[in-house]
This record gives sequence, C-alpha cells and structure tokens, in this order.
Amino acid sequence: MERAQDIATGGDPAGRPTTAKPGPAGPPAAPEIDLELLVHGVGGTTPGKMLDDPRTVRITGDDTAAVFRRAEDVDAESRPGEYRDRTVPEAYVWCNLTSGNASRALWLLLLPFMVVNLAHWMRPAAEDRPRTVRFYGLVVRLAGLTLTVLLTAAACEVALDLAAWQCAGVTACARRHTWLGFLSPAGSDGGWWSAPGRRLALAALVPTALTGLLWYLSHRTWSAYESTRPLANDPEPGHTSLGSPGFWYGRRLVARLRAAHTAAGLLTVAAAVLAPAAAFDRGPGGAAVLDTTGWLLTGALVAGAFAVVWVVCRRGRSENLVDQELDRHLVRRLPLGALALLVLAALYAGWSRPGWHSAGRLAGDTAFGGLALSQGALVIVLAAVAHDLHRRLPDARAAMRGLGGPAVALLACALGGVISGGVAQRFSDWLDGTGTSIPGPPVLLTWQASVIPPVLVVLLAAVARLSWHTSRLGRTERAAVALGHPGEPEESARSRRIARVRARAGLTDRAPYVMTVLCVATLVLGAGALVGALATGKTPDTAADRTYPLVHGAAQTSQALGSWLVGLGFILFVTWGRRAYKDASARRTIGILWDVGTFWPRAAHPFAPPCYAERAVPDLTWRMATWTRRTGGRLVISGHSQGSVLAAAAAWQLTPSVRGRVALLTYGSPLERLYGRWFPAHFGPAELGSLHREVACWRNLYRLTDPIGGPVRIPEADGPEVDHPPLKDPLAYGRTPGYPLPAPILGHSDYQADPAFAEERRRLLARLRPELPEQRAQPGR
Repeated sequence: MERAQDIATGGDPAGRPTTAKPGPAGPPAAPEIDLELLVHGVGGTTPGKMLDDPRTVRITGDDTAAVFRRAEDVDAESRPGEYRDRTVPEAYVWCNLTSGNASRALWLLLLPFMVVNLAHWMRPAAEDRPRTVRFYGLVVRLAGLTLTVLLTAAACEVALDLAAWQCAGVTACARRHTWLGFLSPAGSDGGWWSAPGRRLALAALVPTALTGLLWYLSHRTWSAYESTRPLANDPEPGHTSLGSPGFWYGRRLVARLRAAHTAAGLLTVAAAVLAPAAAFDRGPGGAAVLDTTGWLLTGALVAGAFAVVWVVCRRGRSENLVDQELDRHLVRRLPLGALALLVLAALYAGWSRPGWHSAGRLAGDTAFGGLALSQGALVIVLAAVAHDLHRRLPDARAAMRGLGGPAVALLACALGGVISGGVAQRFSDWLDGTGTSIPGPPVLLTWQASVIPPVLVVLLAAVARLSWHTSRLGRTERAAVALGHPGEPEESARSRRIARVRARAGLTDRAPYVMTVLCVATLVLGAGALVGALATGKTPDTAADRTYPLVHGAAQTSQALGSWLVGLGFILFVTWGRRAYKDASARRTIGILWDVGTFWPRAAHPFAPPCYAERAVPDLTWRMATWTRRTGGRLVISGHSQGSVLAAAAAWQLTPSVRGRVALLTYGSPLERLYGRWFPAHFGPAELGSLHREVACWRNLYRLTDPIGGPVRIPEADGPEVDHPPLKDPLAYGRTPGYPLPAPILGHSDYQADPAFAEERRRLLARLRPELPEQRAQPGR
C-alpha cells in the first residue's frame, strides 16, 4: 500500500511528495504509458466491478472517495513494456460522497434549499452581460433567503402559535395534552411559566434549535466535502466558467451566506416572540417603560434584517481565483448579534404583564402573506431577467426557452409553502381533536395546503397526456425496430417491448412540458390561494359556506384532502428517511437523487445539501495533472452517466498543456440532454464545443433505449465527429449462436458489454498520439 501511495501522488522514493506546480515540465521521469481513469455514474458501484477484478488496491484517497487499481497494476509505471499495447485502468469511486454515511438520509429535509440552489445555475447563456448575470444571481439568493425565513416561521407557527399560545391558553386543549399542563394557566394554577410571554420564550427553543442544526450541518458538511482546494491555475480569458480556478471552491460565499441565513432564522424567531408582547404594551394599560423597550428592540430587529439583506446582496461568487479569505468578523458577529437580540426579546416577552392573556391567533397571516408576495415578486423579476438573457443569445435547445431557472425557483417556493402549510395544518388537527377548541393555523397556510389536490389533478392530466403520446410513439417505433434488424423474422412481443422502452426513454425530453404545466398550475392556484386568504380572512370551506353546494363541497374536500396528503407525505418522508438511516440500499436510492441535485456548488443557499463535485472535481484534476507530469504519458478519462459530467468538469480545470494530452470517452452521458438544456450557461453548445476543441479527442456513445444518456451534438465544424451512431440495444434481436438466450435490453447500464465500446476505446487511444495535430485535421473519426 505504501508503494501504491507513492505512485499515486508522484512522491519521490522516500515517500516525500513533490511540491512543483502540476503540469508537463522537462523530460518524463519514466517511459510513457497510457492510463484509463474510469469514473462511475449515478448510484455508484464497487471498484471490483469497475475494473472487472475482485483484487483491487486503493492507491490514493480515503473512505469517502478514492482511486483504485487492480493488484497486478499497482506498480505498472515500473513495467512500461508490459503495457505497450494496453492501458493501465484506474477507477475513481465517489459514491460515498452521496450515499455512504447513514446521516445523509437527513438531507431529505433540505430539499427546498437544494431546489432553489439549482435555480442559480439554470440561467441562460450570456455574452458581455456581467451586470445582468450578477443581478440574476442576486435575485436567486434573495429567494433563497425568503425560504429560510418561511421555514423558520413555519416552525414558529407550530411551536409558538399553535402549541404555546393557542393550545396552552385553552383549558380544554391543554387537558388533552398533559405535556402542556405546566404552561396552562388553569392546569398549573397560574404557575410561573403560564404567562403568555414566558410560554412563547420557552417555545422559541424549538425553532432556535432548528436554526442551530441547519448552521451546524452547513458548517460540518463544508469541512467534510467542499474544503478540497483545486489546482492553482491562472484563469483563461474567454473560457467557460467551469474552467475558472475558483469555480469549485466557494468557501467565502458559503460562509457569508451561512452567517446571513442563520441570523435571518434567529431574527425571525425573535420577531415571533417580540411582536405579541410589544402589541400588548402599545395598547391601553401598557407600561411606558416596556413600550419604549419594545420599540427599541423592534428597531434593532429591523436594523438586523437590513444587515442580513445587505450581506446577501453584497457579494456573489468569486470564480476567477481561489478565494482563501474569510470575513471572520462578519461570519461570527452577525449570528451572535442575532442570537443576542433573540435573548433580549425573550427576556422582554417574559416580563410580568398583569392582565395579559393569549387569545386568537398570533399575527401569522400578515407574515406569511408578506412572504408569499415577496417570493412571487422575486420569481417574476427572475423570469424577466432570464427572458432578457435568452432573447439576446437564443438557444433553441434550452429548456422552457431559458425560463428553467425561474420555474425551479417557483417550485422551491411552492414546496416550502406546501410543507409549511401542511405541517401546520396537521399539527393543528392533532392538537385540536374536536376542531373547535383553538382557532388553528393562519388561514393562508390552510389555503396553501388546499391547493395541493387541484395541482395534483392538473399534474395527473399532464401525465395522462404524456402516456397517450408515449403509447403512440411506441407504435411508431415498432417499424424502426424491425428496420434495425433486417433479415431476421419479426417477433411481435419482442418488437413491442423494445419499442416501449425506446418510447419511455424519450420521456426525458418531455420534462420541460411537465415542468411548464406544473409551474403554470402552481402560479395560478397559488395566487388564487393568496387572494382568497387575504380577501376573506377565512378558511376555504368557511369562505364557501354560502355558495353553491358543489363549490362548498369541492372547497371542503380540497381542504381536508390537502391536509391529509401533506400529513401522509410527511409520514412517508420520515419513514423513508428512517429506513435509509438503517438500510444501505435505501440510502443508495436517496443518494441517486443527490447525485443529480447536488452536483452544483452552494451559491444561493448555504443550507442546501453539500456539493460533492467540490471534492470530486479537484480529486480528478489533481490525479490527471500529477500523473501526466510524472510519467509524461497520455490519459483517457472514461465517464459513465454522471461520471461523464464530472470528467468534463475536471478536464475544464486542467491547464491547456495537460488538457491536450487527455482523451474523453463518455457513454450514457447527460451532458447535452439534461445539463446542456437545463444549464445552458455552463454546458451549452459553445461550452461543449470549446471542450471538444481543447481535449486531445472525444468520443460519445449512447442508446435510443437510454432515458438519461444521449448525443452531445457537437457541430462537425468543431473537429472530428464526437457522437457514435446509436448503439444496438438489445445486442441481438432474436436467438443467435452468439446469444442463444434472449439478449437483455440494457438501456442506461452496462455499456462495456457492447463490442462497439472496446472498439471505440481502441480507436480513441490510437488517436491519442504525438502525431495528433495531423490526425485531428482529417474528417470523420
């Protein structure tokens, strides 16, 4: 193992690592050999399966992500003659970054934050529009800030309003829940904790603990996943941002945003504690000293809110350099200042106030209504900015005509609203068994939960239309299947199955249609819920009391179904997370979701799940740069599925001299089909075309039955063709001497089983030679 580590890191025979800047410099230290670096895709695998050998050795890395070789290849550099006609295979295994530790199941709770973070990266491509691009990022960061405030306010609604204010203040409700007895004026005979302000101060521990947990997770995951420093290269003028030295190192921004969002959460809790006490003091009979104190604390909270917004707006990402600075005073003082204000607000609310009794609801409708209006306005502004960018540099392949980012931001806000409303409604139903003892949650949250059934109806209608379209496409594909196997007797059942798989694989390209339908329904129904709540001040079933029986029945059913659907969803959510905590296979399934959702750095929300690419991309870049420098050899980086995206990102991070010695082999790749369409500013035609021109050579394999992978669509004018014609799947239509049993339909998996894979890899290696410039000038392969 020690020998393997020396080989991997390029250290000297004594085990001391070299410190020179990576990159070809001087004559190679060993005869040239070729290396193939394999990168797996979504869901992960084992090094033994990747290398087709159970005897593997970890040569560099740790238990989270590492590079492996077969045992017989550990000292390949000392035996170059044995590898004259073949490559040295290595496997980079990164699946533990997303599905290894049991605590990753808790990342499900961070789903809205992950979704809004994706919106930052989905902006349209821009040319010479730096201010517009910065404004786009600023709007997304503000939308992320409203999500933090919304979910903290929802926790305050449950703990402070429903439990401490309403239920503990009503004798009948408090008697049904004995754990609230010491907070009830009747149950505790007017005990010390039964004062309304003290009940609120005690209940504030719940949202405060939630905010502290989010801060801890963000800080801990940064240290564990995203603290790997990339190569210190100079920025290349006019190059894609994915090649910028600081793209995969966002420490400064994440720290600033973490401080701002933590302070925002604490200030939200402080406002929830302070507002009812200050309202009482401003009324008749309120003490003048307490009234003045309340105004001072309110002013301090407003100043703190302005400071939080200023920090979020002040600085975006710094990608042109590896920013090692940390605004330590801001990062420490802003959350501590917010915590101090929360403590002062709790002391102020807990002061004795004779004659103060809890009645009705806290002022939740105003707060949640303001948040909903703010989020709607931010989404509209974001859509206008995205439309302007797309109009100036149109991309026919961009999803939703460049509006993918605003659509995803809208869904993130809707998801936060649904979770807030549903949890509050279900908790209220649990507290109030009779449905008459407490007023319940703010009516806006009830309206938002009631929107879920009609949104699901619209979504089901869209899915039904897609199913009908897929069925028609399947019938059309049957003719293409028969043409693809000339001279073989047709089997109707076999043809139908292949055609159905091809048709279902095409559903990926229809995702923008589903997203459009969902967003339009969410926007229209969400706006209707907001108007209905503000206009009537009543829950949907109460507001429809004197209307037609059909309307009243629909409103009542929608309200009940919405509450139960969110409750059921929350139970399934917790159950799935609990199962994933204990079951490695279920944990791997959750990891697949994060493989796609957490590829991007945390640029809009610091509480999103950590970005595994900030560890994986520097790993791959360092491995390729140090290996080519030490051996002077050539390298093929071979990526499947999400591994192809990591491979491309790592190639962009290399210096031009090293990039020119690297060949790229991708298969089942979503580079253009998913990333190019939904993230056009980073994987658009211009960016993929530049990557093709800068690497030594590139070949891409895909199947028509693959729902994820597809062609990368590089124009032929940019050099030799990249996309191989679609591979046959299945490899044999009927029974043949080579396939006496029916060949399986492989879809997205097992590309190495196709003979074309080995042939294309051989041709790629043949092109990766010193005489490359002459070969690249030739047309075709």
